[in-house]
Amino acid sequence: MVTDTSSVPPSSTASDAPRAVSPAPGSGVLVLAGTPIGDVADAPPRLAQELATADVVAAEDTRRLRRLTQALGVRTEGRVVSYFEGNESARTPELVEALRGGARVLLVTDAGMPSVSDPGYRLVAAAVEHDIKVTAVPGPSAVLTALALSGLPVDRFCFEGFLPRKAGERLGRLRDVAGERRTLVYFEAPHRLDDTLEAMAEVFGADRRAAVCRELTKTYEEVRRGGLAELAAWAKEGVRGEITVVVEGAPEPAPGDVDAAELVRRVRVREEAGERRKEAIAAVAAEAGLPKREVFDAVVAAKNAPR
Repeated sequence: MVTDTSSVPPSSTASDAPRAVSPAPGSGVLVLAGTPIGDVADAPPRLAQELATADVVAAEDTRRLRRLTQALGVRTEGRVVSYFEGNESARTPELVEALRGGARVLLVTDAGMPSVSDPGYRLVAAAVEHDIKVTAVPGPSAVLTALALSGLPVDRFCFEGFLPRKAGERLGRLRDVAGERRTLVYFEAPHRLDDTLEAMAEVFGADRRAAVCRELTKTYEEVRRGGLAELAAWAKEGVRGEITVVVEGAPEPAPGDVDAAELVRRVRVREEAGERRKEAIAAVAAEAGLPKREVFDAVVAAKNAPR
């Protein structure tokens, strides 16, 4: 049974939507609801209705939920429970039991869509495993908003979430996608932004185009565009707010673009990061759009070259 960890005091009700009747046992529904990433006016219309009629509202931060319901003029009649990174594993089985009992469970996070670098994936996976219906109230997304504002190609992109905090692990993760042709989207904490941009400039190239999107849809929204080295220098002055970084994908290699010495250097960098030579050669070949044999031959030639 799901138990309350906090309560949300009633606020003035904007709509008189009747409270939904709980579904029959075994027919519960999990609703993932997008919440505003900044301007509360961006809340999808259905969000207010779902907040007012859900049997259980699972919130990443119950205090933020309280502020949201007050801003929307909604009274949450259902039970409110916390669901955040620290208790996600323990609370998921309780919520699944509520769903199996027929409850309509609404999942909201602090901003944006649940499970996108936010709590939610475990609950969705568990609901699917138990054949429980999962639906969504589409809402704002920092990923898509930043991508659209970046001025970089949007036809193909991939979302990489947050990079590791440790410098070595961060470089390793960036090297893994150094040859990625699609536009890359990252989340980052403001106090780590300069280090991240410097690492990106080292791995992707100082002139690789990027955009730092800050405080999207909020009062101090800013989109700073430029080469990675230029943006890293700017970030050293200090940046505040919620950050999304969009980076241009790797250019299509032209025949003869990468010389043998550069291929050898890339393999050596990967080996120094802990990769086995075979995997390093395969990765560099994929990045450069070359046959693995050509990279292998360059490495062997460099090893046998007179010193």
